[in-house]
Amino acid sequence: MSAPRGSGSPRTALAGRVALLTGASGGIGRAVALALAEAGVDLALTFSRSPDPAHGVGEEVRRLGRRVAVLQGDLADAATPGHLVAETERLLGPVDILVANAGAGEQRVWQEVDVALWDATLAVNLRAPFLLAQAVAPGMVERGFGRILALSSVAAYTGGVVGPHYAASKAGLNGLVHYFAGRLAGDGVTVNGIAPALIEQTGMLPQAPEGGMPLPIPVGRLGLPHEVADLAVAVLSNGYLTNQVVLLDGGLHPR
Repeated sequence: MSAPRGSGSPRTALAGRVALLTGASGGIGRAVALALAEAGVDLALTFSRSPDPAHGVGEEVRRLGRRVAVLQGDLADAATPGHLVAETERLLGPVDILVANAGAGEQRVWQEVDVALWDATLAVNLRAPFLLAQAVAPGMVERGFGRILALSSVAAYTGGVVGPHYAASKAGLNGLVHYFAGRLAGDGVTVNGIAPALIEQTGMLPQAPEGGMPLPIPVGRLGLPHEVADLAVAVLSNGYLTNQVVLLDGGLHPR
């Protein structure tokens, strides 16, 4: 009996694949990039306005023996997702893994959220992941293998601390995961999300705040980028896991 598509050892399930990872210059992006490289994945790393960190991550990936392409593009521009996919395919080959990690999250109370901020946030956090998935899914279906992972947020469930624009964008992203997952599962393509709570060493939270937690997190501390990366690789390696948004929040929101 032949093995089902997507089967294999977790240690080798991703080896030799090509991944497109957006938001590679942030703390979570760097951690996910290195974890995927250690799993044997070649990487296209994207950044918007911070080239030095992204290029630094690219060099780290090369030192791990993987091929890498570093691409710039503003995901608020509707033309960028298609361009990033095309460049990845030109430089590295077909995209087997999409990690939609890039996000926008300017903190505002609801009274201060104007139309421009609302539209800009949803363009990056929701429209861009949709356009990326729309661009890579046909090839994944044709080849019978694909992994799509979206970085959501606990704010999709709790409202969070950033603002209504951010919470709404992440709730919409969860809906996008569920939509694509049900339609691609039979073709060997899994679609999942990870919803972290507050993570240190990121653009939103460079370091743990003095004076305690901003929220009563049961484990008593904030999350770390490598913990997100460890979960990302586990999710991407599992061909039987799909249509899930996995909370990674230290027990903040039981579900």
